[in-house]
Amino acid sequence: MHRYSQINQFLNTSKLFYTIAIGMDSTYTFVSPNYDRNFSFGKGTLAGQHFSVTLHPDDVSICEEVGMQCFSEPERLFPVTLRKHDGKGGFVITQWEMQAMLNEQGGPEGIYCIGYNITKFVDTQNKLDQASSYLDEISYIQSHGVRKPLANIVGIIHLMDTVEGYADYKNLTRMLGESAAELDDIIREISNKNI
Repeated sequence: MHRYSQINQFLNTSKLFYTIAIGMDSTYTFVSPNYDRNFSFGKGTLAGQHFSVTLHPDDVSICEEVGMQCFSEPERLFPVTLRKHDGKGGFVITQWEMQAMLNEQGGPEGIYCIGYNITKFVDTQNKLDQASSYLDEISYIQSHGVRKPLANIVGIIHLMDTVEGYADYKNLTRMLGESAAELDDIIREISNKNI
């Protein structure tokens, strides 16, 4: 635990990182001030409480599974993304690295974790993915929807130079109006897309 104590001292005043240790009884044996500040919601320290009190219920099994992996390869760090209660009925998304803590005899002592909040990153990534989807849709509309009425307009303009009779000219102006209206509808559809 000595090496983890040094990390805890180094990160003791961190406003970004959380450090926690979970004992073999599944309770917090160490909780950094930043972790308590963000997840105890003014109810004192989480030290001594079961690790699941801060988690989305579906993420408890993820922690149990990754905890077992930590003991199978104690020298390795295991990444995991977990949802934690935000105190307002929702959840924040956190990224962690977990590693087994071993006692002097090499036996299991617990799990040490360092993490941070990635909610803003995930929200931004989701918005970028949504914007990309909209841009793909707009690109498709432009390349397929706009092309037909625009080609019709260009073709009709060329035909107008060749017609001699008023009836033919009138028919071409009607077709020109229809194609312009179709193009206008497509442009409105693109403009109404929310990015």
